[in-house]
Parts: sequence; C-alpha cells; structure tokens
Amino acid sequence: MRTTNIWRQFDYVLLIATLVLVVFGIIMIRSATNGATDPDLINRVPSQIQFMVIGTILLLLMTYIDYRLLGSIHLWLYLFMVGILIMVLLFGQEGDGGSKSWLNIGILIQPAEIAKLLIIITLGYHFSNRYHKLDSIKTVFGSLIHVAVPIGLIFIQPDLGTVIVFSVLWFTLAWAAGLRIKHIGMGLFIAIVSFPILWSVMLPYQRERITNFITPDTGEDRFGSRYNIRQAAIAIGSGGLFGKGYGNGTQTQYRFLRVRHTDFIFCVIAEEFGLVGGTIVIIIMGVVIWRILRAARLAADPLGSMICYGVAATIFFQSVTAIGMNVGILPVTGLTLPLVSSGGTSLMSILIGIGLVQSVVVRRRRFA
Repeated sequence: MRTTNIWRQFDYVLLIATLVLVVFGIIMIRSATNGATDPDLINRVPSQIQFMVIGTILLLLMTYIDYRLLGSIHLWLYLFMVGILIMVLLFGQEGDGGSKSWLNIGILIQPAEIAKLLIIITLGYHFSNRYHKLDSIKTVFGSLIHVAVPIGLIFIQPDLGTVIVFSVLWFTLAWAAGLRIKHIGMGLFIAIVSFPILWSVMLPYQRERITNFITPDTGEDRFGSRYNIRQAAIAIGSGGLFGKGYGNGTQTQYRFLRVRHTDFIFCVIAEEFGLVGGTIVIIIMGVVIWRILRAARLAADPLGSMICYGVAATIFFQSVTAIGMNVGILPVTGLTLPLVSSGGTSLMSILIGIGLVQSVVVRRRRFA
C-alpha cells in the first residue's frame, strides 16, 4: 500500500485515546512512587517512558506490516512463544510476587505478556483457517490443545492471572469464529470439571486470594493477607467525587497501599481524582475498545477480525478485572490495568497489539 493511503485510513482516534491513557498512567506512576527509596521504584517512571517510546515506534511499524504476513508464519510464531515460555522455566527470575515469570536479556521482560499477543495471532489463524470446519469436534480439540500448551507452561511459573486471560481469549475467539454453542459449552464443562484439580495444585497464596474474596471479614492481624484490600477500599472511599488532588492521596503518599504502581493503580487514581477521574479513565478505555471492535467489523478477512477481537478481549477483561479487584467486587488476580499500570513488557505488548489493529484498519475494504 502507498504511504499516503495508510495514513488516510489510519485510526487517529484510537491512537490518541491510547496515548492519553499511557501518558496519564506515567503521571500516576510518578505519584505512586513519589519519594521512594527503592531503586526499582525510583526507576519506574523513566522505564515506563522508555517502553512507551519503544512501544509507540513498534505500533507504527506494525501498522506498515501486513497482518496477513504474520498469519502466514503462524507456526513459527507459535514455536517461538512456546520456546520463550520454556526458557522462563529454565532461566527465569522471580518477580516481586514470587512468580518465576521474568527473563533477563539485558533488560527484564515478561514472556507471558508477549505470549498473549502471539496466541491472538496463532489461535486467530487456527479458527480463520478452519472457517468451514467449525462443526467438527476435531476443530474444538485442536483449538483447546493449541492454548493448553502455553497455559500449562504459564501455570507452572505460576501466573494464574495470565492463565485466565488465555482462557478468556479462547472463549472470545471461539465465539467470534462462530463455534457452536454445544462445543463452547464443552470447553466450559472441561474448565469446570478441571477446577478441583486446579485448586489442588494452586499455591497457598493463590487459594488465599480466592478465600479472602469469599470471606472478606474474618479479623486477621493488622498486616495480614486482607490488609491491602482494606487499604484499597479506604483509598477509593476517601477520594470522594473529585479526589484529594494530585500527589495528595494519604493512602498512596504514606505508603499504606501496597503495589500501588501496578495492581492497585486505579486506587491511586480514585483517591487523587475521585469518582470523576476514575470514570473518565474508564470512558477513555471504553473508547479504545470501541475503536478496536469497529476495526473488527471493518476487517477485510476473518483473520483481521480475530486479531481485533483478541486485542479487544484482552484489554476489556484485564480492565474489568483490575478495576474490579481494586473496588473489591472481584478477587485479586495480579492483572494490571492495561496502558496505565507500571510494567514495560505489558505496555509494549498492548501497544504492539494496537499496531496490529491499525494494520487491519488501514487494509480494510469497507469504510465507516
């Protein structure tokens, strides 16, 4: 395609909404880490800025690359995904939560975040290439095996939150591909039946997150496992309608709220900018998802639609989960708020995903 055609078709609304969230996220990370003495926290803002710049460049680069080219090398992408997940098990480093989820390649990266993007492409190609075989049980089992391998490798790390994201991606893409209700029901049945086995191999802290959500008030010690959930409720409740002002949140600035720059960044937003600020963030996130779903509708082929649905599902599910656990209506999973929370690999992966959506948009055959 000519460069002029690409920029004419480019979705500037999606780009602007995305960058607004990223920049606002950096501003909130600065507030959440203000006055920190830990070198890791001190470096969070400059690191996030670096990944924003790199991610934005990759977003524009992915726009120029035809997404169908990635579909044609789906096997190599799948093998690469499995390979980096195996490398995590062999050479990975532990993060703050104790999960062995990181690789040091000069900089620390989290391969599971990259795997989310790759599974969208490879699983999307799997469904789009079998468009006329969706009645076959072989297609269902093939798709389940397709996601089962990376899910198993990620669960071993352990990273239960990403395992759930992969499961949601399978359901979303299967539904979007037109898989029959009975087949999707079979996948859900397998997941339900497998839960007792999953529970038996969960680590104690993972079970504790679920039990804390089911029984929130059992009166443990002051700094027990429910401590941060209570601090999150105090932070959001004290923010009121308009918040306490940037950098003036007591739960944030006095360090009562833990992991405030990652998992609980929405609490910082709600405390400092109140209900209005939190609502605006949700609305902008909604604009991002809306534009991605629009791209899915305008896509020239099934693969383009699958990619857009996968990226939208990832952002939507992680946003709902992250905000839900901040306000106490969902259990803590360790999933961060896309584009806003601190995390270089996560940010870069989402920006590349947005670039893939733009690649679909500029090669559409219909106009809105």
